[in-house]
Amino acid sequence: MTAIESAQPATLSVADDDSLVVVTLDRPPANALNRRLIEDLAALFADLTARQVPPPVVLTGQGTHFFTAGGDIKELEGTRVDEIDSRMRKFHALLVALDRYPGPVVSAINGHCVGGGVEIALFSDTVLAARTARFGFPEINHGLLPADKGLQRARAILGVRTTRRMVLSGDLFDARQALDIGLVDELIDDPDALLGAAVARAQSAGAKAPVLYRSLRRSINDWNDARDEESLQRTLGGAAAYFDDPAARRLRERWGSNRKSPPAAAT
Repeated sequence: MTAIESAQPATLSVADDDSLVVVTLDRPPANALNRRLIEDLAALFADLTARQVPPPVVLTGQGTHFFTAGGDIKELEGTRVDEIDSRMRKFHALLVALDRYPGPVVSAINGHCVGGGVEIALFSDTVLAARTARFGFPEINHGLLPADKGLQRARAILGVRTTRRMVLSGDLFDARQALDIGLVDELIDDPDALLGAAVARAQSAGAKAPVLYRSLRRSINDWNDARDEESLQRTLGGAAAYFDDPAARRLRERWGSNRKSPPAAAT
């Protein structure tokens, strides 16, 4: 048993055999990204990065309906601007950790994948999805903003026009469209086969020479300290501007008032 297995994070289920790590976002009912989950996931990637040979990682969500519903709106109730600053810094740090992870990262999208979930998928090397999965950046309709680093990755992978359409409409779309625009690499017909297919992809990637995989991943991702700092400052500036804005606040309040609806409608 590894150290990670003996000290399971509260928001994650981690299966670790040293050669492969399967990480399940585990916050029923919607695996929403609260501060603790963001911190736990970033800490996990830091621990894995420190290994002599960082293992392939598979990311998925608990249950069949949600990979993740994105940011946890409940945490924003009664929150001050300075607390939003801290939250956005932590999420930016998670995206940086994903961006710079030296080993393979495969996402198995088992259900709704919205907001921050799409950003996590964009920093994966391979994305497999159940045909029932749905995707989108609904923040504009809910009085929020995505992280700038996530939007820059969307722009690089999906193109300006597709990213513009996604984030300015806030509409959700199905897995077939996600495949067509390049957000998803493969659709899996049988939901029960999704995780196995993702594990097989991760194992195949992990069989490559780690030193070569690490170098190629860095060149492709092209991460840069100065650019990341600039992106963080844009995220923090945007958060400071929208958090106390009356129109954005009304959108969040309206979204919060609908939380008693079935989970699938809440995203």
